[in-house]
Amino acid sequence: MITTTKPGNRYMYLCSFTAALGGLLFGFDTAVISGTIPFITEYFHLSDSMLGWAVSSAMIGCIIGSMTVGRPGDKFGRKLMLKILALFFILSSAGSALSTSLSMLVIYRFIGGLAIGGSSVLAPLYISEISPAKIRGRLVGINQLAIVTGILCAFFSNYILIDTGANNWRWMFMAGTVPAIAFFVLLFFISSSPRWLVIAGKPEHARNVIRRINPYENVDVMLNEIENSIKKDVVKMNISALFRKPYLHIVLIGIGVMMFAALTGVNTLMYYAPTIFQAAGFSNDAALFQTIFLGTTNLVFTIIGMLLIDKIGRKVLLMSGAIGMALFLALIFLTLSYSFFNDSYLLIWILGYQAFFAGTMGVVVWVLVSEMFPNNIRARALSIGSFTNWVFNALISYLFPVISGYMGKITGEKQAGVGYVFAFYSLATLISFFFYRKYLLETKEKSLEDLEKIVLKY
Repeated sequence: MITTTKPGNRYMYLCSFTAALGGLLFGFDTAVISGTIPFITEYFHLSDSMLGWAVSSAMIGCIIGSMTVGRPGDKFGRKLMLKILALFFILSSAGSALSTSLSMLVIYRFIGGLAIGGSSVLAPLYISEISPAKIRGRLVGINQLAIVTGILCAFFSNYILIDTGANNWRWMFMAGTVPAIAFFVLLFFISSSPRWLVIAGKPEHARNVIRRINPYENVDVMLNEIENSIKKDVVKMNISALFRKPYLHIVLIGIGVMMFAALTGVNTLMYYAPTIFQAAGFSNDAALFQTIFLGTTNLVFTIIGMLLIDKIGRKVLLMSGAIGMALFLALIFLTLSYSFFNDSYLLIWILGYQAFFAGTMGVVVWVLVSEMFPNNIRARALSIGSFTNWVFNALISYLFPVISGYMGKITGEKQAGVGYVFAFYSLATLISFFFYRKYLLETKEKSLEDLEKIVLKY
């Protein structure tokens, strides 16, 4: 059981919790911008496109960070790279807070994006590589729980810091340095991933780590399975080989999963939730307060998803989540653009959408892509999947204020313009249901090595 207090398990949970702090910072740095938007817009005199650039600059960093972290993660280890990313988080939070121009803000947001993108790959990767098959879904789910906790912390800290004066947005950014410093310090107290140690040619060190993390398993059997699944020549191959047989099919599925995760529009809520509520007539303070409900729903249903993922399975959760999200996104569209429902229902529809996302796709996606790829290519294939997710997130975060503003001018109503964007999200999410039903493999309760045998024959 996940609640066991055996010494080996306690150390495994310490390692998982520490790596998951990268997820908490991922969530915090992703969401903190939402509360600063009205204040940095006024301070820097931002147009719609400039605001889109200020928000999406972090996503550009995410794209580069996620795509480039795989190879150094294989060469230098997950642990060392996470330490470097922790320093990036610290620099980004402090630098964004002290920015005196839009250019400075964009640069430090970009640095934060590098850290977010890198940690989005390495944190779930590290956890999946130290986790027993029976509880791997829940342990990797800790990373998603940390992400949504970080989002809630950002929403809450933004709300309580709103009355700190003209420089309130600076304190909102600076708050991120606290968990970033804690992350950096705790990384000195965990072990390297045993699978990376085998890749690095350190089998005895890997044996010791396996014994410490899983003292009640057959260490020799586990080590032999890892060694047999890792071919050094494949580890060193060029990334282009991932787009040839036998890996092409599974890599394309991973790309599809991450693309649809972004096209649900969830990050629009993370970045622009107060803006959306303001468009529906809420005051600035009330809009920020609503985001706390959003973050709390995100956290509660993530926990529910973590309890279900190893029982129901990844594929069923994704398919059911796609139907639920598509329905609530359509309701948001009808409320904003056609007033089919009173604006007072908007919060209910958004919370319903967030509940379905958090309890299904939010938990499943990062678990699935951290375990579906063979050992030889996992870090780089996960980088490609994460890269795909961040590319679409960058496009969405940049285009949301631009397209919603343009549609608002055409319709003559700002909230109607916002609603049409959600119509697109609803359609994309509905399409994802059919993709999951046709192409996904169920991965629950299978070891990474067993999954590799299945994937290569798929």
